[in-house]
Amino acid sequence: MFTRDVHTQFGQLCLTQENDAITRVDWGHAPRQDASAVLDEAVRQLQEYDAGTREVFDLPLHVNGSKLQRDVCDLMFAIPFGYTRTYGEIAKDLGVPAQTIGQACGGNPIPIIIPCHRVMGAKGLTGFSGAGGVETKVALLLHEKAAGLLI
Repeated sequence: MFTRDVHTQFGQLCLTQENDAITRVDWGHAPRQDASAVLDEAVRQLQEYDAGTREVFDLPLHVNGSKLQRDVCDLMFAIPFGYTRTYGEIAKDLGVPAQTIGQACGGNPIPIIIPCHRVMGAKGLTGFSGAGGVETKVALLLHEKAAGLLI
């Protein structure tokens, strides 16, 4: 396992790589500043996203979790920059209750890159499990110029 920090306007992020894929993004400092091509690329892409010059991530990702967790992460990853979907819409796609989708979104191990911040409740803004909570979710949506969705 390799780790590395990257500073963004959304906070200090700790990237974790296992084998040849990113497996986690957490808020905080990495225990080590490891060198690897995958981490180099992840840092570069997150810095580009932060600078507003990247809308799509192209990184090797591996979601450790149940089939449902992986399926929800796949659907979240497919939500385009600046757009949102609701828990209910994703639930309908997968044939499960919306509450189950909310739990899977909260368990997303690779936030920002897998954009759980783009998932909203039926009546609008909902919580966010990243550091800063809903304020960070709002900052991410504003960054993506999705603020009209918040009104």
